[in-house]
Amino acid sequence: MLDLLITGGLIPDFDKGELRRINVGTEEGKIVYLGEEQPEAAQRIDASGKIVSPGFIDIHMHEENFTGEGKKYIIGELMLKMGVTTACGGNCGMQNQPIREFRQVIEELGGSPVNYVMLAGYNQIRYELGLDHREPLPEEKREMLKELLQRELDAGAFGISFGIEYDPAITFDDMLEALALLKDSRYLASAHFRESGTGAEESVEEMIRLAERSGVRFQISHLVSCSAYGQMKKSLEMIDRAAEKSSLIRYDTYPYNAFATHIGSEVFEPESLDQWCDDIGKIMLTEEPYKNRYCTEELLEKARKEYPQMLAVGFIMDDEEVSLAISGKYGMIGSDGILNRGNGHPRAAGTFPRVLGKYVREEKALPLIDALRKMTLDPAERLSLAEKGRIALGADADITVFDSDIIIDKAAYDDIYIQPEGIDYVILGGRIAMDHKQVKDDRAGRFIPFKN
Repeated sequence: MLDLLITGGLIPDFDKGELRRINVGTEEGKIVYLGEEQPEAAQRIDASGKIVSPGFIDIHMHEENFTGEGKKYIIGELMLKMGVTTACGGNCGMQNQPIREFRQVIEELGGSPVNYVMLAGYNQIRYELGLDHREPLPEEKREMLKELLQRELDAGAFGISFGIEYDPAITFDDMLEALALLKDSRYLASAHFRESGTGAEESVEEMIRLAERSGVRFQISHLVSCSAYGQMKKSLEMIDRAAEKSSLIRYDTYPYNAFATHIGSEVFEPESLDQWCDDIGKIMLTEEPYKNRYCTEELLEKARKEYPQMLAVGFIMDDEEVSLAISGKYGMIGSDGILNRGNGHPRAAGTFPRVLGKYVREEKALPLIDALRKMTLDPAERLSLAEKGRIALGADADITVFDSDIIIDKAAYDDIYIQPEGIDYVILGGRIAMDHKQVKDDRAGRFIPFKN
């Protein structure tokens, strides 16, 4: 007897580039049946008229921060509610805690809402060594930095991430030296660019060069944040040329015309502001005592001084260029979801339904099958998750069932906790983790270590 049988739905066949009506059966966390019959099963889901997709894989998000008081899931729950079953944290050079500690908390809490993979944050390890971003890297600490990076790789990191804009002292050679640690070809590197706006094209060129020189698979993080100010067409042309020569370079992006990051970061230093911001009044703060207030120069400086960890949202990207990034041939979908004390940008709760609703159904920027590939198969292959990202015999039973006619994001800048519409079920490891709008507290997710 099957554990679960899903009948009547349409599954994406990425090889043929089409949707196929087929029944899907699972047992012990794996997909074990695909066919037209209806074998006996302990549980059944009627998915008639719905899409039965591999669970969405968020290749770029920011994991829970378990270092404060009370260890609980916030962003993980939001991920699950929008159909994500696996998420990659440790991006932009940042980790909220070392991987061993993160993994230990997941085990203590009896699992997580979604599966997690992690990258080792290069910036965070620099800071662990007391290397302020204005200070050059002392020669005597290079070996210590590599030792700490290796510590994270040994703990299960899938690769290394860099936040170059956040730490301008990081040089090309520094990164090249760190990437030499990634000897296994399945490892992944990613980077938050050096400069955005007027510096976008040079930043994209640097990351392409890093991939070519290192020979490591390289992910350009959240391309809209870098280039959706008039530089997107040129940036995509550069990426396309590099990607057609080599599979090393790819990018991810989110479907919003506003970014979010910490107000105290380098992004809001005057020299960085001048590159992307023509009006400080387009920057909104996300936490009390300034929640949902737009900045003046005085408020910006006050928030930076008093609340440097507060997240701020900048409404400054071009809508058409966001659409270009989402539909680009070598792009994937990543939320860049980040929260601070539960506050932040709605992309943490609405990214994947927004792509399927706004950009696929309403604007027809790309076909449904292409969008699903960008949020399932492509990130699975990029992260060397061979058993995820597809509906196939032997694959992990991580599945999202949704209605393509109504799916849409609902999370808003003033309330990120409004759930999306149109997602019926999220199945994690063969277990129903979300049934319509009821999230079960069974925590079927886990930390997935990189397997050597």
